[in-house]
Amino acid sequence: MLPLLTAQQIREADAHTIANEPITSIYLMERASKAFVGWFINRFPDKGLVISVYCGTGNNGGDGLAIARMLHDHKYLNLDIKIARYTDKATDDFNINLHRLQQMGLNLHELKTNAEFPTENSAIIIDALLGSGLNKPLSGDYKRLATYINQLKKPVVAVDVPTGFFTDGEIDSEAVVIKADLVITFQQPKINFLLPESAPHIKCWEAVNIGIDEGFIASLKSPYLFIEEKDIKKLLKPRRNFSNKGTYGHALIVAGQAETMGAALLSSAGCAYAGAGLTTACVPESGLTALNTYLPEIMAIVRKGDEPPQIEWEQFATIGIGPGLGKDKNALALITEIFANYKKPVVIDADALNLLASNPELWEKVPAGSILTPHMKEFDRLFGKHANWWQRLQSSLEKAKQHHIYIVLKNDYTLIATPDGNVYFNSTSNPAMATGGMGDVLTGIITSLLAQKYSPREACLIGVFIHGKAGDELAMPNRLNVVLPGQLAKHLPITMAKLMA
Repeated sequence: MLPLLTAQQIREADAHTIANEPITSIYLMERASKAFVGWFINRFPDKGLVISVYCGTGNNGGDGLAIARMLHDHKYLNLDIKIARYTDKATDDFNINLHRLQQMGLNLHELKTNAEFPTENSAIIIDALLGSGLNKPLSGDYKRLATYINQLKKPVVAVDVPTGFFTDGEIDSEAVVIKADLVITFQQPKINFLLPESAPHIKCWEAVNIGIDEGFIASLKSPYLFIEEKDIKKLLKPRRNFSNKGTYGHALIVAGQAETMGAALLSSAGCAYAGAGLTTACVPESGLTALNTYLPEIMAIVRKGDEPPQIEWEQFATIGIGPGLGKDKNALALITEIFANYKKPVVIDADALNLLASNPELWEKVPAGSILTPHMKEFDRLFGKHANWWQRLQSSLEKAKQHHIYIVLKNDYTLIATPDGNVYFNSTSNPAMATGGMGDVLTGIITSLLAQKYSPREACLIGVFIHGKAGDELAMPNRLNVVLPGQLAKHLPITMAKLMA
C-alpha cells in the first residue's frame, strides 16, 4: 500500500531524505524538476509550443525555474518565464535557480504588486506559483493572478499542486484555485486529489517518483493508504486442484422486491461471478422466474408476503443484505431477524443501510467485522450531515472504530475505513461505470469474497479493486462511454484471472 502524506509529513519526508541520503535541497529540487520534465515532454512533444511558466518565489517557484531551464535544454525555445514578486522574501533554492536562468540569458518578466498583467500568448501555462505548504485561501495579488489565469481558459499544467489547492484538510468551496488540466505531482498523490472537492480544480494527475526515502515515508504510519495493483495480486488466492464448490463458501443474498428485482439479480450475479462456491438469493416469490431465467446457477429462498422465510443460518458463510429490499415492516423484520440469528460479518447495503439509519437500535446487533457499503447520501443518513468530504473521511475513521465495522464509502476513489484506524483509497474505476446497479454488483462481489474466507479487510480491498478494474478493462480499450453492471459482473472472472496469472 502506498502511504499518503499530509503537507506536514511531506516536508518531514523531504527533510529526512536531504539529511540522510544525503543530498542538498537544491539537488532534490533538481531531481523533482527532472521527473516533471520527463513526463511533460512525453505528453507535450511539440517543441514549438509557446509555454508560459508562472513562478512564485518559494520552492515551488524554484521548481518552475528549474523546469524552464530543463525545457530550454530540451530545445523548447518559446518559453516565457514570469515571476510573481509579491513579497521581498525568496528561498535560497529559488535564488540559485534564478541565477542559473539569468546566466543562460532567458527572458524573465516580473509581476509586481497591483500591476497589470501582460498579454498572455502561450499555448500552455505551467503553474509553479505556490506548492503544498499553503495553509489559507489565496488573497491579494495571488488571488488576483489565479483569477486572471483561470479567465484565460488555457491548458494549465501544475507543478506538484495547483496554486490555491489544499493537499489535505477541508477545502473552502469559495476559495480561488488555479484550474489545472494536468497536475504532475511529486512522489505520490495528495490526499485531497482523491476527494470529490478536487473535481472543479483538477482534471487529471500523474505522480512521478523523485526518490524520497520510502522507508521513512512508511515509518510515518499515515492512516491514509492508496491501493495498488501489486497489493491485490498478493492477496488473491488462485483455485487449487481437488477443491470443490464447498471450498469457496455458500453466500446468501437477501435482496429485491417485486419492483426492484434488478438489484437482487445484479448483486447475486456479482457474488457468483466473483467466485462464491454457492450463491442463494432470498427473493420475493414474484421474482423467482426472473432469477431462474437470468442466472439458473443461483439457488433461491422464496419470501411470501408477510410470512418470514425459513433460513438455516448455519449453512451460510456470509450474508449480503439490502439491494432493492425496500424499507417496509417486512424488510425491517427480516433484517432484525438476521442480526438476531447471525453473528458472523455481513455486508449491508442500500435499503438495509437506510433501515439501519432510521432504526438506530439495530446498531447494537450488527455483527462485529461487518461491511457497510454506502454512497454519500446513505453515509450522511447513517452518520449525520457533513459539509464536505474531508469531514466524511474523518467520520468514516471514527465510526469504523466505534462500531468495529468496515465502511466502503463509494466514489471515484472509493475509500475503505477499517476498525484499526486506516483509510484505503481505491485506484481503479472510471466514469463509464456511473450507472444504476453498479453498487449492487459490488455488494455481491464483497459478499462472495467473504464467503471464500477472505477477511473483511481483504474482501473490501479486493472487492473494490476488481470491481473498478473490470470496469476499466471494459471501458478503456474500447473507449466505451457506458459500462453496464451486468457486463461488468460477467467480466469479473477474466479480471481476476489476469491478476492471478
